[in-house]
Amino acid sequence: MTCKNANVSDSIRKSLPPWLRKHLVLSPRFSGTAATLKSLGVVTVCKEARCPNLNECWSSGTATFMIMGDQCTRHCAFCAVAGDVQPGELDASEPGRIALAVKRMALEYAVVTSVTRDDLPDGGAEHFSQTIRAIRAENPRCKVEVLTPDFAGRRRSVELVCSVGPEVYNHNLETVERLTRRVRSGADYRRSLQILAWAKQARPQTWTKSGLMVGLGETDEEVFKTMHDLRAVRCDLLTVGQYLRPTAGHVKVVRYVRPEVFEEYERIGRELGFLAVASGPFVRSSYRADELTSSADKTSS
Repeated sequence: MTCKNANVSDSIRKSLPPWLRKHLVLSPRFSGTAATLKSLGVVTVCKEARCPNLNECWSSGTATFMIMGDQCTRHCAFCAVAGDVQPGELDASEPGRIALAVKRMALEYAVVTSVTRDDLPDGGAEHFSQTIRAIRAENPRCKVEVLTPDFAGRRRSVELVCSVGPEVYNHNLETVERLTRRVRSGADYRRSLQILAWAKQARPQTWTKSGLMVGLGETDEEVFKTMHDLRAVRCDLLTVGQYLRPTAGHVKVVRYVRPEVFEEYERIGRELGFLAVASGPFVRSSYRADELTSSADKTSS
């Protein structure tokens, strides 16, 4: 079965430049991944955020788990996840179901993210920690990367997640400082940098990571400044990818960044001291996350 960016609408797909027309052949593992996730009632950001890499990742037997429901208390202009709602209560069985999914999928590296839960006193930090513990209990050798919201700037929440020892603590800036208010609902650029600083201070051996989307109207100079800001808080890993509009109701794409520009972003990022940089049109914060972490491990050794 061949798929052309199944998670991008036909009208949007027709306007894409050649380097963003992705053709994929689904492997037999795709249906197995889908069946496992469905049987356990596990939510993925791959599906909820309409990631263009879903088919590739599920066909390779991996997925990015999204905890605390599929509805967000914020509504960012770039994100396809349902937002501006009051989500229901947390499901106490979810950490165990995530751990079982990791086991059935035989993952050696698991990525766990979440919706933003401003309705919770700790922003969901305890639920993150319970999920990491459950994964480790069921899969002792599995590495864990978390991609957290900003917890409304609660340092104790960041420290709680770090206390259970994820190998990677990811929090995305998403865009440059000038565009943050327009693109990221309820977010603050400096607060996000502070989240990464707190994570590094809480557990220095954990790699910190952040991701940027480009094509929202930023300049290359602003991208480079953002990289400098991330290095100033000792961020170790960086991802840079092309923003793709999920639906006509989301913020418009201002430019499609050419592959050679992504190569320049990666070169500059490495010169600035990031241990590993993934930069390309289809790069997403969790895309081939295990490979990026492995690259960082080799660089640091």
